[in-house]
Amino acid sequence: MFTGITEAMGIIKKVFEAGSNKIFWIKSPIAKKLKVDQSVSHDGVCLTVEEIKGNQYQVTAIAETISKTSLSNWQPSYLVNIERCMKLNGRLDGHLVQGHVDTTGNCMIKKETSGSWNYVFEFPEKFAELIIEKGSITVNGVSLTAFNVTNKTFELAIIPYTFENTNIKNIEPGDKVNLEFDLLGKYISRKLSLNK
Repeated sequence: MFTGITEAMGIIKKVFEAGSNKIFWIKSPIAKKLKVDQSVSHDGVCLTVEEIKGNQYQVTAIAETISKTSLSNWQPSYLVNIERCMKLNGRLDGHLVQGHVDTTGNCMIKKETSGSWNYVFEFPEKFAELIIEKGSITVNGVSLTAFNVTNKTFELAIIPYTFENTNIKNIEPGDKVNLEFDLLGKYISRKLSLNK
């Protein structure tokens, strides 16, 4: 379980294919703090640390994960948002995030607005009931607040700190991002669908 607050940025150093899987070596300032078998969020995707060498570590994404996320676009030099799992004795600064990407979205608009940035993202309409005005959403593993929500789009306002300390700054119109909708909203939606 995560909070959607990016702890560090990593850089993809090497990408290997192993059958239908992809193996990534990631350089990160927190690599030495990690442990083998630890779950870590990478752009909102929960992946298991398999090996650590100095300031780099290895993770593997299986075909199912690759097909439902933006990981197929990861190449050497790509910057990735990294977060270790939350501690139960700490503050929850973002919101409850599982690291299980629901779908991908596409950036439609990126606009600077006197020191902050506004983005508009498009997402599959079948997820419309899972996003609400001023509700939490995770974009590339970052906990953010959606507004101007429609059945197919939502907008984000990004403060300078988030812009500078996550890979949100690198997102341009046409880019694919990982989306995870609010966990509580998903349970409520499921419960209501069963009661129909």
